[in-house]
Amino acid sequence: MKNFADLTEREVLAVAIASEEEDSRIYMTFAEDLAGRYPDTAKIFEEMAEEERGHRHRLLETYEQRFGAHLPPIRREDVKGFLRRRPIWLTKNLPLDTIRKEVETMELEAERFYAKAAEKAEDVGVRRLLGDLAEEEKGHEKLAVKLTGEILKPDVRAEEDRTRRRMFVLQYVQPGLAGLMDGSVSTLAPLFAAAFATHHNWQTFLVGLAASIGAGISMGFAEALSDDGSLTGRGSPWLRGLTCGLMTTLGGLGHTIPYLVPDAWPNAFWIATAIAGIVVFFELWAIAFIRARYMDTPFLQAVFQIVLGGAIVLAVGILIGAA
Repeated sequence: MKNFADLTEREVLAVAIASEEEDSRIYMTFAEDLAGRYPDTAKIFEEMAEEERGHRHRLLETYEQRFGAHLPPIRREDVKGFLRRRPIWLTKNLPLDTIRKEVETMELEAERFYAKAAEKAEDVGVRRLLGDLAEEEKGHEKLAVKLTGEILKPDVRAEEDRTRRRMFVLQYVQPGLAGLMDGSVSTLAPLFAAAFATHHNWQTFLVGLAASIGAGISMGFAEALSDDGSLTGRGSPWLRGLTCGLMTTLGGLGHTIPYLVPDAWPNAFWIATAIAGIVVFFELWAIAFIRARYMDTPFLQAVFQIVLGGAIVLAVGILIGAA
């Protein structure tokens, strides 16, 4: 990699041309990705892509006047000092805030590059062009604000906010809640059956640990393989699967961990069981609250479904274990 200070004027222009071309394609990729979910915001990125194409055209004209038609094969990745950015634009259904943050980084990086390049340029025309581009990149944020004001009217912005909330629920809350429900409820029966069958905390803990991890792996793969997100817009299947699997495991471990109370303690079994029962109570009410908060389920209905259902599963486990 070359240091920025070692670049020739020709190489600076070549890097700038390649960067503008790449940024234009990135903005268009963002626009295409957002067109189905946020069509009005997609127009903003189309406008910004057009701006970048204009910058490239001006840079290319100056380059051809100074150095001819051949461009040296150098890009910003070949120059030290540029931020190493993940190619998130290759990912479909990115959250809108993630895209906007990436755009802010791109604009800041471009503005700094042109400002430093203008300082070291020897040709007056090149210096003027690079300085102008630095100011224009600096003003890109103002352009985005201007376009946001023109395109995103209050009713459009409200609709996009609702869409963003729906996407958050689909991509994170729904798989996480499904995992938490499965982990908290499905592990109750085997855990408390083992507890009342053995009256030994350590054996009960091992059963709960196995049930929690096994359920987490199963739910994680089931969620990841159920929907690739291409039609539903639910995002990365592996991210959803990881979220679901982790929440399933955590849901089961919540009432398993109390059985780490040493068996040597007096009344160790009843201490652990009492703590586990309290944990289960809070788990079930937390799930009911999340369902009411994010899934538009009436709170009393959520309580009936989750708390009553969990209590039945708990009772079944105790009865089987005590038989």
